[in-house]
Amino acid sequence: MRILVLTVGSRGDVQPYVALGKGLQSAGHNVTLATCARFRSFVTDQGLAYGELSDDILQLLDSAAGRAAMEDTTGALGAVRTNIRLARQANPINRRLLADAWAAARQATPDLVVYHPKVLAGPHIAEKLGVPVVLALPVPVSVPTGDFPLVGLPELPLGRWYNRLTYRLAGAGYRMYDGMVNTFRRDTLGLAKTSGAALTTRLPDGRPIPVLHGISEHVLPRPADWPGHAHLTGYWFLDDAASWQPPAALVDFIEAGDPPVYVGFGSMAGRDPRRLTRLVGEALRQAGVRGIVATGWGGLAETEPSDTIWHLNEAPHDWLFPRMSAVVHHGGAGTTAAALRAGKPSVICPFLLDQFVWGRRVFALGAGSAPIPQRKLTPQRLATAIRTVTTDTDIRATAVKLRRSLAAEDGIANAVLRIDALLHSAG
Repeated sequence: MRILVLTVGSRGDVQPYVALGKGLQSAGHNVTLATCARFRSFVTDQGLAYGELSDDILQLLDSAAGRAAMEDTTGALGAVRTNIRLARQANPINRRLLADAWAAARQATPDLVVYHPKVLAGPHIAEKLGVPVVLALPVPVSVPTGDFPLVGLPELPLGRWYNRLTYRLAGAGYRMYDGMVNTFRRDTLGLAKTSGAALTTRLPDGRPIPVLHGISEHVLPRPADWPGHAHLTGYWFLDDAASWQPPAALVDFIEAGDPPVYVGFGSMAGRDPRRLTRLVGEALRQAGVRGIVATGWGGLAETEPSDTIWHLNEAPHDWLFPRMSAVVHHGGAGTTAAALRAGKPSVICPFLLDQFVWGRRVFALGAGSAPIPQRKLTPQRLATAIRTVTTDTDIRATAVKLRRSLAAEDGIANAVLRIDALLHSAG
């Protein structure tokens, strides 16, 4: 069968879908993954066909306004301010993504569509083509529950009614794009107008769209009030370690002393990456540990080299993290999962949205320190957290125990089975 996977965003919004696409391809399917042009070679190097989507959303995140948003998106009011500030710029971006997704679909001619909710066109393209559709995501944002509030909104002691209410707010936020999506349905796809077009949760016949979460139940227990169409499959890991050749100097640095502490914030840095990098260097010095600092895609700035800090542009997490003593990161879903899979304790410094959720979960599980929001980050706080996770035997033992639990899961195989069952029932 031909399967089209649609996703946009940062590396963390792409890598799990590449892993899932490879699993589907290994199961005999022909997979096209459509995503931002920045990741073309990443997709094709993994053996998947590529469909091109606009890079505009990444350019917005890289802009001064986008970096400011990373610092300001704290709590409900911060999220509202950020959405208002960026909405005008997001409108043309989403219009182009709608058109790009349809172009990719016409080229791929899929028998099934798998989509990230940021790609608003996903379910409408499937409706036009008359094929099954699956909502797939690494964050629990699409299925209401009384167990926890919508990602990005505060946890308040108001009970389950409040938690469920927060998911209705997500629909309200998406409604600003309903007109745009309905115009796309009418003018491009030749479909009738529909209510809640930007956050479609149901098929044309009224049945719910199946939802696959690439999350482990060992980290986020399945809510008892989730309906049957929502699933936790386990994480979708992309294994790169076997095919990656590390620089000899990096190996020498790692083996020259006690295992270092990894520090990396992905594409998160806010307005001043150099200030954040200096803060990290001072925290490592105060904690008395060696560090590997990931400069990567704009997250941290490279500074003068030293005997105790190695600046790393890029390395697969599945190769690097098992060689660390702890992992300091922003709390992205993929990085959090990789640290847990490696059996290493985390210090999570969240910037926005689901990063706060994973920070709280890792702390509640006992596999890391209390999260330190980036706006409250100081050298002293970070150094204290690093000392805690590198010396506390209970935290370290819990991280190892979680590693064993995750090793027994096969999230990709579970997701592929769900998708195969859907294809067979549709056929």
